[in-house]
Parts: sequence; structure tokens; C-alpha cells
Amino acid sequence: MRIAGLNRGSFSSKVLHNSDQEMFMIFFQERILRHSIAITASVEEVWDFFEHLDRNYKSWHPESHIACRWIKGRPHEVGSVAYFEEVLHGKLCKIKIRCTHVEKHKCVECKPFFPLSIFHPKAVYLFESTGSQCIFSAVNHMRIPRLFNRAILSLVDATERHMEEEGENLKKLIEK
Repeated sequence: MRIAGLNRGSFSSKVLHNSDQEMFMIFFQERILRHSIAITASVEEVWDFFEHLDRNYKSWHPESHIACRWIKGRPHEVGSVAYFEEVLHGKLCKIKIRCTHVEKHKCVECKPFFPLSIFHPKAVYLFESTGSQCIFSAVNHMRIPRLFNRAILSLVDATERHMEEEGENLKKLIEK
């Protein structure tokens, strides 16, 4: 069965066919949110913060972060699953993600579970060494519906502010 030109089940498949991708993008616009910050610490020190995210999560953003726990596997393992609760734009968000790609001390990619994955298909943390500093980058890939998007746009804007605050907080926590 086809729904609005999309193959049923194409949202859950790993790769959409080109015609499905084109049709999908008629309804959504892509937006990539990126925040980078230089932290005076080694890549290993910054990586270690995320290695222990379950105990560091609340201190990372005390006003917003409520809970973090690993449901399956361990941090920085492909296939591991984490659960987060945070307040974003005044709303409690319950987020479950799966690690899909890991390069130790370089990159962690995660994919939220359905239905969030429709609007937020991928999150990436990048760790780059520049001598005595680590450039930490958070990258969130977003899909914004072209119609009825006002509520989603305000949430995307709040996410962008939240990412900046997380970057500043991370810098303070690690450099102290």
C-alpha cells in the first residue's frame, strides 16, 4: 500500500529509495543544527565525560536534564541504547536513542527511536584534537514539516539554544 507516494514501512527501513526520499522531502525541509566549542582539555578527557554520561548528565545542564540511563549495552558501543529525560521548551521530553556509529575519541552517532526519528533522524558528537584543546561539536539533523510547522520550529529553536548552553556548561565542567 502506498501512502502519499511513500512506500508503507519506508520510515523504518535503513535506506529510503530515491523516489521515496524525494517525496519525503516534499513534506519536510532539512535543517542541521551545529554547535562547536573549544575546551582546554584532551580529547580523552572530554570523551570520558560522555563515557560516564549516566552520572554526569544532570550536571551537564542542571536546569533541563533529569535522567539518563543505559537500557542496553554500554556508552560508545554500536547498538547500545540510552534513555534520556529532559525539559526542552517547557516540555518534558522522553528520548530513547541507539548508537549507530562510533570512532573512539572522534565520533559518536546516534539515532532516536520512532516517532522522534521522523523529525530528528540523527545526532552526532564530534571530538577533534587541536594540541592542548579539544573541539567538541554537537550536530543534530532535523526534519521540519513544511506545513503546520510553527510548533516544530519553536522546538528546533529551543534545541539550538539548548545545544549552545550544553557546550558552555561542558566547557566549564571539564576545565574547572
